[in-house]
Amino acid sequence: MRILDLLAVVLFLAGMAGMGVWFARKNTSTEAYFLGNRSFPGWAIGISMLGTSISSVTFLAIPAAAYVLDYRQAVTNLALPFVAVIALIFFIPLFRQGNMTSAFEYLEKRYGVLIRSYAALSFLVLQVVRLAMILYLVSIPIEGMLGIPILWIIIVGGVVVSLYTVFGGIEAVVWTDVVQTFILLGGGLLCLGLMVWDLPGGFGQVIEIGTEFNKFSLGPMRGGFNERTFFAVLLLGLVNFTNEYASNQNVVQRYIASKSLREARKATLICMFMSVPTWMSFFFLGSCMFAFYHVFPEPAVAAMAADEVLPHFILTRTPPFVGGTIIAACLAAAMSSQSSSINAISTICTVDFVKRFGRPRTDREHLVIAKLIAGAASVLMIGGAILICYIPKESMNDFGLIIGSLFGGGILSIFLLGFFSTRVGNRAIIAGTAVALCFNLYLMLNTFGWLPKGLALPVHSYWTTILVNALLFVVAYVLAWLVPNRRDLTGLTVWTLPRTE
Repeated sequence: MRILDLLAVVLFLAGMAGMGVWFARKNTSTEAYFLGNRSFPGWAIGISMLGTSISSVTFLAIPAAAYVLDYRQAVTNLALPFVAVIALIFFIPLFRQGNMTSAFEYLEKRYGVLIRSYAALSFLVLQVVRLAMILYLVSIPIEGMLGIPILWIIIVGGVVVSLYTVFGGIEAVVWTDVVQTFILLGGGLLCLGLMVWDLPGGFGQVIEIGTEFNKFSLGPMRGGFNERTFFAVLLLGLVNFTNEYASNQNVVQRYIASKSLREARKATLICMFMSVPTWMSFFFLGSCMFAFYHVFPEPAVAAMAADEVLPHFILTRTPPFVGGTIIAACLAAAMSSQSSSINAISTICTVDFVKRFGRPRTDREHLVIAKLIAGAASVLMIGGAILICYIPKESMNDFGLIIGSLFGGGILSIFLLGFFSTRVGNRAIIAGTAVALCFNLYLMLNTFGWLPKGLALPVHSYWTTILVNALLFVVAYVLAWLVPNRRDLTGLTVWTLPRTE
C-alpha cells in the first residue's frame, strides 16, 4: 500500500459522499427522489447510462479476457447500435406515455397486475444478487492493491454508495454517474497510455504482437449450440441489449427522467456513440497488457490469474497517486452500477408494491418509505457481499446461475409482445410465461449436468436466455389466436401510439 494511492481513493470517496449531501436537500417529493422532477438534460442521462452499464467487473474482466484469449466477448457490443436505434424509435415513446415512473406500470396497463408483479419481483431479486456480487468482486482487487482487509473495503465502499444514493436520490445517482464515468474512462486510458509509452515499439508493437498471437480474433465463424462462436455471442448481445433497453428499470427510469422525448432520444444516442469505443478501448487495454508483459516478462505475472494482472501493473508500474486514481476509477465503475440498482430497487418497491397494494398514504410518507427501502437494499448489498466471502466460490457461481435462471426467464418477450402485438393479451402471456419458466428450469438442470443422460442437450449456457425468450414469444403468440386480447391498447403498442410520437 502506498500512502498517496490511499489518499487518492479517500479523496474520491469523500467527493462522492459530499455530492450525496448536496443533492439530499432537493428531495422533497417522490417525483424528485425517483425522477429528478423529469428535468434531466439528455447529455447527462446518456453519460449516466454509459456509466451504469460499465461495472467494476467490466473494468477488470474485459482487459483480462483480451489478455488471456481474444476479442470474442467484444462481439456482444456490436449489437448495441442496432438496439439503441430500435429503442429511440419505439421503446422510449411507449414508456413516456401516461406519466409512468416504473417500467412495470406499463405491464399492468398492457396485460394486468399479475404479470406486472411477476416481472417486478424478478427484477428485484436479480438486482439484490447483482449488488452483492458487484461489491464483492470489486473488493477483491482493491484488497490486493491497497492491502486493506476485504471486509473493511466492503463495508466502507458499501456505506459510501449507500449514503449518497439513499439521501441524494436519482439526482445524486445521475450526477455522480457523470463524474464516475469520466474518472473510469480516464483511468482506463491512463493505464493504456502508460503501457504503450513504455513499449519500445509503442502502439505499432501492440498491433504486431497482438496479430502474431491472434489476439484480435472475434471467435470462430461457424454455427453451433455448444460453444461461444461469433454468431452465438452476437445473438446473445442482441438479446441482452434489447432486454436492457426494453425492460431494465435502470435504463427505463432514465428515459422517463429526461426533460422531454427529444432529450431521452438524445441520451440514448450519446450512450450508443460512447459505448462501443469505450468497450473496445478496454479490450485494447488487454492487448496492450499482453504485449507489455510479452516484452517485459515477469515470473510473478506468468503465475497470476488473468484478472490479477491489471491490478499488478497498477501497483508496480504507475507513480504514486496516479495508481490510486486508477484504483478510484475501478471503484467508480462499481459505484455507478450499484447506486443505479439501489435507486431502481427503491423505485420498484415503492411504486409497484407499496403504492399499488398498500393503504393510501401521503407523498411525504412514500418518500420516507422509499428512503428506508433504499437503506434496506444497501444493507442487503453489504451483508450479501460479506456472506459471499465465506461461501465456497463454486457454490456462489452456481447460486448466481440458479437465481438468474429462475427469475430472469422471458421478461424480454413479455415486453416485446406488449410493444409489437395487439393480439397477445393477459391469458396468452400468463400461459406462455408458465411454459417458459418450466423450460428455463429444464435448461438450468441441463447446464449443471443434473439431468439423466438421455434427456441432456448439448447447449451452451449462453443460449439459455435466447431459447427461453424465443419459446415464450412463440407460445404466447400462438395462444393469442385462441384467446385474443380484449383490452383497450391506445398508447400501449407501436401501432396504437398517437401519430405525433
